[in-house]
Parts: sequence; C-alpha cells; structure tokens
Amino acid sequence: MLTSPISSVLLPFWLDVSNHANAIRLHCRPVYLTCTAARSRSSSFTWSSGGGTFELTGAALNKALQYAPTNGMPELTKWLSALQKKMHAPSGNESLSHDILITPGSQDGLCKIFEMILNPGDSIVLEEPSYPGTLAGLRPFDLKYISVETDGGGMRVDSLERAMSKWSPADALNPASDIPKLIYLQPSSSNPTGVAIAPERRLPILQIAKKYDMLVIEDDPYYYLNFAKEFPRSFLSLDNDGRVLRLDSFSKVLSSGLRLGFVTGPKPLVDRVALHLQVSSMHCSSLSQTLAFQLLNQWGVDGFLAHARGVADFYRSQCEHMLAAANKHLKGLADWNVPTGGMFLWLKARGIADTFGLISEKALAKQVVLVPGNAFYADDAAPSPFLRASFSSVSPAQMDEPAPAFVARRDSAVTTRGGAGAKLNAFDSTASGRLCLSLCCCWSVGDSRSAASTSPTYADFVRLCCSYFYAWMSRLVVGLAVVRSRC
Repeated sequence: MLTSPISSVLLPFWLDVSNHANAIRLHCRPVYLTCTAARSRSSSFTWSSGGGTFELTGAALNKALQYAPTNGMPELTKWLSALQKKMHAPSGNESLSHDILITPGSQDGLCKIFEMILNPGDSIVLEEPSYPGTLAGLRPFDLKYISVETDGGGMRVDSLERAMSKWSPADALNPASDIPKLIYLQPSSSNPTGVAIAPERRLPILQIAKKYDMLVIEDDPYYYLNFAKEFPRSFLSLDNDGRVLRLDSFSKVLSSGLRLGFVTGPKPLVDRVALHLQVSSMHCSSLSQTLAFQLLNQWGVDGFLAHARGVADFYRSQCEHMLAAANKHLKGLADWNVPTGGMFLWLKARGIADTFGLISEKALAKQVVLVPGNAFYADDAAPSPFLRASFSSVSPAQMDEPAPAFVARRDSAVTTRGGAGAKLNAFDSTASGRLCLSLCCCWSVGDSRSAASTSPTYADFVRLCCSYFYAWMSRLVVGLAVVRSRC
C-alpha cells in the first residue's frame, strides 16, 4: 500500500501508475495541459454566407442512431474518396490501391497507427520541434527518438540524411536492427512552428524513406488552413510504392466537436488500422458521420473547398493581426518566422535559456496563456528558449489592446530602462522580465485587474485539482474496501 504525498490516503498497488509501464502519464510540468489545446474559432464553423438547414428523419435518423461499419458510413467514405482523388491522387502507379478509414478525430487515427506499427524500444524519426499530442501518444512505447532539425522550410533534408547515416539500407531487412520504422511529420503549417515543409524538400524526404524502407506518417490537420492560394503536393500524392499513411481532420474546418478525422493509405495498412479501431471504439460516431455527410453532400467537393478557403482566409487575417502586434511589442525581444498557415506563431526569446519559468510564473499570473517550448521536444526536461502563441480564438483587439495596468507598466519600463540601475515596476529588468512585460501588453486575456489585486497562481490550480483527485480516489478506495469486505 502507498501513501499519497498530499494526503494520508492509502493507495493499493494496482492504483499506483508506476506499476503500469504503458500507462499515459500527466507530465511533471502539468501547465502543458492548460496551454496546448488549439481551439478553433467557433465563428469559422459556418455553412455559407446564406446559411442552411437540414432535417434527420425516418430512415436517415434511424441509421444515424445505429452502429456503422468500422471504416465509416459508405456514403461518407465514397465522398471522401472523391475528395482525396482530387487533392492527393498519386502519380506514377495507377495500380496502387488506397482505402479510407474514418476515425474519432485524426488524433485517434494517429494513435491507432502507432499501436499497429510500433513495439517498445523501437526507433522513430521526428521533426524537432514536434506536436506534443504525438509525443504524449508515443511515450508509453519507450522509443528511441531520432530528431531531425527544422528551419523556415520545415524538415531539413541534410539533417535527415545525417540522422539516418548510422544505418545502412540493408539494416531494414534485419529484424534485430534498431533502424527506424517510420518518419512522423506535419507537412503543412506545423504545430508549433506554423511553417510548411518546402515543396522541393518533399520528394527527397520520401526518397530517403524509400532508401531505408520506412513508412511516412503524414499528419496534416492544417492542410486546408494554407494561406497560399495553391496547395503544395502532399506526400501521399508523391507516393508511388505505398509507404505513406495520411491523416486529415475536419476539426479545423467543420467542427472540432464532431470528432471526425480520416486515414488514407494503402489498403493493406488501412485494413490493419481498422482492426485496431474495431476492438476499441468500434467506429466513429454514426450521428457525427451523418451530419457531416449531409453538409458535405450539399456542398459538393468544390463547395467544401470554397468553404475551407474562407476559413483559411479568416486565419490569415488573424495571423496578420498577430504579426502586427508582435512587430509592435516584441521587436528586439524575440525572433519568429512568418507562418504559412495554421493557428500558431513560434517565437524564440532573446537572452532567455528557458521560457518555462517566464510562462508558468510571470505570464500566467498576468492571465497570458502561452506554451513553453519544452512541450514540443522529446526531451521536454531540457531548457528551451522557444514559446508558442495561438491566434485562433483571440480577437484582433485583444492582441493589441492591453489591460490598463499593463499599459502603465510598459510605459514605466520605457521611461526607466535607460538608467544603469533601472528596474521595471512590475517585473525585473532581465530579458525574461522585459519579454514577459511585452507579452502581457501584447496578449493579455480575461478581465484586466488592478495592480493590487491577486490572481490565482498555477500552483493554486494544481493544488485544487489534486485535492479533488485525491478526494475522489479516497472514496474509490473506501468503496473497494467495502466491496471486498462484503465478498
């Protein structure tokens, strides 16, 4: 029996997570849980400028309330096949057979792919930085991470070549080799960097994957949020030997609440992923699939693409406002690349080795919610000078109109910074203090508070959550004890 560090509750052996090697854990820096969600702007979930309605009655309603095939409702998978053929038709191998699997969000499809392919101790190639949801899903496998550097053009081909040079192509035929089985990447407006893999890099990356016989997991939820008028060719469209599994999502362009994603790839692989879905959630919500099909069928493929373009235009406008605010408030304090799409601005702080303290202690106390760079690396205990800001749901006015208290502090900082012993009123005069001050001026959220008021700290939030958790756990343990005594 174990004693909780926060209370005197005794926990049985089987309730201690350390005894379950593959359990997903809350990390030691739980601030990530409050910051990593990329909320889509609800106003982007619209039918069209003219609106529209539809009704579910009779046979259609009965079907929506019943079980569905694991791969998805046939009418919806047929519609998606037409979309994928238009956007990602592979070239060079007409005999290559692709299939589609609808999943409860693309994240679920991603986890099912990992379950299918990976074993504990395997190696995997990742972009650095990478999506934290992927890192969390991979952590129970205890993998060896082969990190590949990125820049303003996404994954660097030379870095990938160096990373793979320790193996020979023949190692792919040796079951005992630790050569990576797959490359994971987000090619379009990556989370967190906001940049896309340059078109001229995509085929060389695919050729390296072919050389070492690796699968390519093309996780592309921001594909339709591309700010350019033309879509770059996807890895799926370049694949002529069946090694790309592509994940798409409706969360960013239709509704995140529908929980609809879909996997496209070679039929033998998709069939195996479907088996993993079949023994877990069985299939994606029939009601969600029916609602989506009614909408998509009314639009048609071209109508959907027109809608997606409107959503991308909205986020491009948001991005422009965010960049204007960053240029106004953060010049000289941070550096950044201009996003090619998506919802995020990835910043590198000048003169700060690790942004975790800046965000968890200073910015959060002033109601500025950002994500520290550590969250996006396989080694998230290492210091990182980066941070991620999201422009998805904040208004342009909020981006550039700070709370009154922050304005006074910023102006005070401007007038006192010149002296040798100058101090900022609200923060210290270090690079961390100056950057946090500017961030508060740029992206303050919630109601403005007076300087004398006290905001709850994140530690208070964690303590509150822990108290509720252990109260619930104590009831569970007592309940189990009662059941055992009665048996």
